[in-house]
Amino acid sequence: MSASPLEHTARFRRSRTRSRTTNARPALAISTLRPHQYDLRPACASLVCPECETWVPITGLGTKTPKVVPHDTGRAGKDAAIRCHLGSNRLVIVNVTVKQWLERLEDGHAESGRRRRPPPALPKPKVAVAPAVGRIAPQKQTPAVDEPGDGRPIWPLREVKWPSTESAVRDTDTRR
Repeated sequence: MSASPLEHTARFRRSRTRSRTTNARPALAISTLRPHQYDLRPACASLVCPECETWVPITGLGTKTPKVVPHDTGRAGKDAAIRCHLGSNRLVIVNVTVKQWLERLEDGHAESGRRRRPPPALPKPKVAVAPAVGRIAPQKQTPAVDEPGDGRPIWPLREVKWPSTESAVRDTDTRR
């Protein structure tokens, strides 16, 4: 069985808006939207509904009266099916060509790419190297308010005063 030279194929039909009803709200001009909020490719002409912020197809893109498809708000299969009455069947004015849209979209990506880059890394401050333990000079005894200092290191003084404060330190530790 070979294919006949006169194969029957469907003739090309222009897409048309299925519903004759239109929304009473003023027509939505595509130029008022940002380039990332609509898609003008013929295969998937769509836009973000300004009322409910969901992606909605545009029907009749090649006709005189392109309009937004009647749609529900929310995510499919997850949210309740509530009709978007403000955005459904709203006329659309396509005043941007596909070429202009692509240029605006590429310019937007170039601008946003510059903004998203992190700031240049700042150099960390240089910290002085700590001296070796053997080179650290022992601290000298400083005079307290009621005791004169004799210039001896602090640790022998602490050993001398420890018996008088030992009981208070142990009481504090047990209370903790």
